[in-house]
Amino acid sequence: MSEKSKKWKTSTLSIHGLSKIKNSYHSVTTPIIHTSNFYFDNCQEVWDFMKSKKEGQIIREHEYGRYGNPTQEVCEKKLAAIEGAERAILFSTGMSAVILTIMAYMKPDGHIIFTNDCYRQTRDFATNFLEKFGIEVSLVEPQAEAIEAAIRPNTNIIFTEAPTNPYLRVIDLKSVVKIAKKYGIMTMIDSTLATPYNLKPIDFGIDIVIHSATKYLGGHNDLLAGVVLGKSSVLEELNKIQRMIGATPSPMTCFLLERGLKTFALRMEHHNRGGQAIAEMLESHPKVERVWYPGLKSHPDHEIAKSQMRGFGSVITFLIKGDNEKTWKFIDSLELFLITPSLGGSESLITQMSTMSFFDYPEEYRKSIGIVDNLVRIALGLEDIEDLMNDLKQALDKI
Repeated sequence: MSEKSKKWKTSTLSIHGLSKIKNSYHSVTTPIIHTSNFYFDNCQEVWDFMKSKKEGQIIREHEYGRYGNPTQEVCEKKLAAIEGAERAILFSTGMSAVILTIMAYMKPDGHIIFTNDCYRQTRDFATNFLEKFGIEVSLVEPQAEAIEAAIRPNTNIIFTEAPTNPYLRVIDLKSVVKIAKKYGIMTMIDSTLATPYNLKPIDFGIDIVIHSATKYLGGHNDLLAGVVLGKSSVLEELNKIQRMIGATPSPMTCFLLERGLKTFALRMEHHNRGGQAIAEMLESHPKVERVWYPGLKSHPDHEIAKSQMRGFGSVITFLIKGDNEKTWKFIDSLELFLITPSLGGSESLITQMSTMSFFDYPEEYRKSIGIVDNLVRIALGLEDIEDLMNDLKQALDKI
């Protein structure tokens, strides 16, 4: 990264990035290099390439699609620039990024600490699969004190989210990093809901940052991808595993993601404005019992969020005043919100957490973690904020 580009802001980096594909006929947009493999002109070129790779040098970039692609490379470099990271590695989905990152750095007979409001699939992997590898797991409150209390002699990873899902808890990253360095533990964070526009965990000393690029980074509900970011030396082990397992995104996915990034900063400004305005409206509405949104003073982590985040996104979780029947009535009365999981796209989405995300959990367990029938999560899209607000109001009026 040049001294000049280091000063560029997110909107500039998300358009110009730091690299282009060579010999692409002066194309302004990044071409889709749709190939599974890359040929050599002669045997000597193959020999030179293999020799240089063995010696840790690079004389050409690509040989096989599982190991990388020019379209993918441009997208990765742009993502790294936006995050302020040395390197980015793209994956086929957010969960493949999460799981393979954990597997790359877990240790035999090791111990990993997860904060307990992590994404449901991450938590399931931690509790149902890691023990098969002989890994001990602790789930703790998203607080630095709880993390330190859970540390054991064999702890080597702390995995958290910020904000978490669905209660949008925001952990004090400075305190977590201080604790991790004290005990020599690697830190990983799923920062999907924050995005690098609102939070840059690397600036706080976090080792590895993960995003489901399906969400705000892609921004249009039309792709699946994940990305892991950090120092080049740290990510080399993960790169080896990805090359082996092959959870790589397609060239078309990389093209869509790189194109989506061009409007990333503009979209996040709209998401932040809409999230704050609608969270405040919902909190004041007589038919809403409680709202979770880091931008509200009532949120338990509001002060931490203010000190760390530029904005608070467009995911809002709240309780309807009423039972399951009234919750269904509210959801079914909405005209602009689509009933589906996910977030961060151009369309506004709504989820009843107990049915969409936690239906296969026993009812007693769901209630023990606060997943009750009247708990609703909305993910605002890019529609007019006033239109979304009016739609929510008219649906609340019907219950």
